[in-house]
Amino acid sequence: MSTRFGARLARTADELGTLCVGIDPHPSLLAEWGLTDDADGLARFCDACLTALGGHVGLVKPQSAFFERHGSAGVAVLERLLAGLAQTPTLSLLDVKRGDIGSTMDGYADAYLGVGAPLGADAVTLSPYLGFGSLAPALRAAEEAGRGVFVLARTSNPEGGPVQLADWSGRSVAQGIVDDAAAANAAPVSGGAPLGDVGVVIGATHEHGLDLSTLDGPVLAPGLGAQGASPADVAARFAGLSGIVVPSASRSVLRAGPDPVALRGAAEALRDELEAARRAS
Repeated sequence: MSTRFGARLARTADELGTLCVGIDPHPSLLAEWGLTDDADGLARFCDACLTALGGHVGLVKPQSAFFERHGSAGVAVLERLLAGLAQTPTLSLLDVKRGDIGSTMDGYADAYLGVGAPLGADAVTLSPYLGFGSLAPALRAAEEAGRGVFVLARTSNPEGGPVQLADWSGRSVAQGIVDDAAAANAAPVSGGAPLGDVGVVIGATHEHGLDLSTLDGPVLAPGLGAQGASPADVAARFAGLSGIVVPSASRSVLRAGPDPVALRGAAEALRDELEAARRAS
């Protein structure tokens, strides 16, 4: 990848919008689509999503867990989906939430972020809860390959609050993660890019209370649609962001399937609602 992730995201947002559609093939959703809960059903699900969404929305976010539950055959479907998305203007954001230390983090970086990574996407999610510094191998690999990362900061699940809002030297843990991401985007390796390659994950379902004015990177904002956040909520809650907000919806779009035309229509309608809310804010 010759262009840095931040620059590619900014261009894609201008051309296709900022909506990120989650590819979450729950067993119940496979059943609703009339598909079997196995690797074959998973492949059919992904083929329909690729046909419907590739080149029509800004980002697609496969959730790795729903592929891993089918073992090696499921992971093979994920590889094929990522390869298919790479042939379209739509960016892939693999939701894996990996985080570890030392050589183990090196291994995850090789798998998901390095040049020629077998499960390489345009970006991945990472967990910083072994310390932001433990992510250094992943950040280096992403930089070398032109990929991006989204680091968990203030997630949409209520269980995250006690940890993420805990005091850390006069600021919340979540704010510390945002500040570390901002520092990474301000480093000389960013090359003066208008949008950094290190994003954060902040749920759209609640008032986050974070200072995002110096992030200079993207925010992945899950919780749009079925989890309760509206396009107007997204526009209001991220008004102070120095970067791009990427709202993510899964069930509210995927329930329109399995017909690719209906699925695409649901995604495009939500994308347009987000843009209208952004302009009105």
